[in-house]
Amino acid sequence: MATKDYSLLSREDLVSLLLKYDEKKKYGIVWDEERVPEKVVTDCQTHLPVLTEVKDKEIIINPSDLTHLLIEGDNFHTLSVLNYTHQGKIDLIYIDPPYNTGNKDFIYNDKYVDALDTYSHSKWLNFMDKRLNLASNLLSEDGFMVVSIDDNEIAHLKILLDKYFNHNTKIIAVKMSEASGLKMGAVKRTGGIPKYKEYVVYAKPNGINNLYFDPIKKEDWDNEYNLYLENFTEDDKSIIEEISLKENLTIEEPNTLDTETLNKVQIRGVNSKITELGITDKKEILKWKYENSWRICRSTASSSVKRLADEKRNIVNQNVFSVLSKRDKIVYLVKGDYEIENEKPRVQLIFASDNLAVHPGDFWTDIKTTGLDAEGGIKFKNGKKPLELIRRIIKSQKNKNAIVLDFFAGSGTTAEAVLKLNAEDKGNRQFILCTYNEENSTGIKIADEFCYPRIKNTISSLSPKFPNVGSLKYFKTSFVENSYNRDQVRIDVTRRCTEMLCVKEGIYNLKKETTDWKIFEQNSKYLGVYYDFAGLTLEEMKDEMNKLKGEKILYCFTIEREINTRNFKGWKNTRFEAIPQKILDVYKSIFNKD
Repeated sequence: MATKDYSLLSREDLVSLLLKYDEKKKYGIVWDEERVPEKVVTDCQTHLPVLTEVKDKEIIINPSDLTHLLIEGDNFHTLSVLNYTHQGKIDLIYIDPPYNTGNKDFIYNDKYVDALDTYSHSKWLNFMDKRLNLASNLLSEDGFMVVSIDDNEIAHLKILLDKYFNHNTKIIAVKMSEASGLKMGAVKRTGGIPKYKEYVVYAKPNGINNLYFDPIKKEDWDNEYNLYLENFTEDDKSIIEEISLKENLTIEEPNTLDTETLNKVQIRGVNSKITELGITDKKEILKWKYENSWRICRSTASSSVKRLADEKRNIVNQNVFSVLSKRDKIVYLVKGDYEIENEKPRVQLIFASDNLAVHPGDFWTDIKTTGLDAEGGIKFKNGKKPLELIRRIIKSQKNKNAIVLDFFAGSGTTAEAVLKLNAEDKGNRQFILCTYNEENSTGIKIADEFCYPRIKNTISSLSPKFPNVGSLKYFKTSFVENSYNRDQVRIDVTRRCTEMLCVKEGIYNLKKETTDWKIFEQNSKYLGVYYDFAGLTLEEMKDEMNKLKGEKILYCFTIEREINTRNFKGWKNTRFEAIPQKILDVYKSIFNKD
């Protein structure tokens, strides 16, 4: 490869190259810049994306209920629109992007990137970098992103996410396949290493925290839990839990626990109790153990707990008593008959009920990955993610009113997971799914044949028992010509931005319209859109809006960035927003065109 002659470059070009070099060096990853710019990006220099509703694909259960969104189009265009409508509003982004395996799974500039392409990683990084840049702007204060990936791009993805999320990322391995005979036969022939796992990467700007995960039940009973507490009730266990959860514990709480709850407790062996009860069947024994796990314990060695117990043992003469760690403000239960001379006696009592399930941690092996054909009522052979995997990811966002975005929606697993989780825990989560409808030249219509039918099937199956399942609005990305006549661009964007405004405000039901204005309503909230620059019919619209009771917002055409409210006297309980300049400002920041 010929060496570039930098002496021929101007000072400005050299400065530009140095700035680009410094920026990339800072983040620890460098890749080749695009030789041929991505067409969906360059298209936006001449055509600005907007939304157009597809009315015959809407699914209305109750017009006043929660409204979910499915947007058909390239996700770069959709993310550009969402940078106006949802900046700072998304609580969880989950995506399952192309893995770049070289096996016709990644399309770049309308061509598959194959395994022989020496620039395959750079193309993938350019593709993902632009989309992650736009997506990161959408997250709410406690929002986060989760990305599925495999070995082909995990290293690059991790560093790329670190760039946008202050290095606050966490990789979780997910078991995705079994050691089948067919797979192992191929491995034996080639001497390779079989693939059993993929990854999900959590990325959260303020740190990997404030997440929730359902504990995973252990498959077998741990026989270390072999101590049975006699004269101990479920109410007694609740009292211990209440005291343990107190933030400002004093020595009085453990002392009261000893004298009023633990003083009557006797310890005996689990097997002895089972023999006394006359239970002999193995299944019945296991059932009894789980049913009584709240009063079955194990003892474990703890030098710190022993020190606390040694101080109290001479004062409290009973089989079970409690101690308080002054430093950690934690209450521990102690088995009173331990040998004080022993340096590490099994002194601390731990309840089986608190340890029958464990945190899934960073290696998820419990999610079923076979037999997924029936999920969602559609057959999508390549890339359908397990519903339980997406459910766990969505539930890790504690907010039951979360807005969940998936801009690589594929077969629509995210939508089904949101809908079913809402039905399960009475949540009010909203999904926004973005997908294309053509896979290059193959003719596969992903939105028509997979994603939309799956959403329709799920809503239909849930709505009889859960009428608040929500409705669906279906949009396509379309475009306004970005000509050099800036006044014409403003007029055209204003005329074509109505659906964007409905999405921004979450108000969709058309109440009244004329040539110059429209009024929409949802849950006693009203959206007005005024299109006429001359304002000849503005008074007429004001009279209509003033008749309405509830929260109101008016988007009005003006060449200014803000509405001069002095020109809107007499409008009752109404907020004002200018269009289209704020939309154009967002697009200018993305497409960098004056």
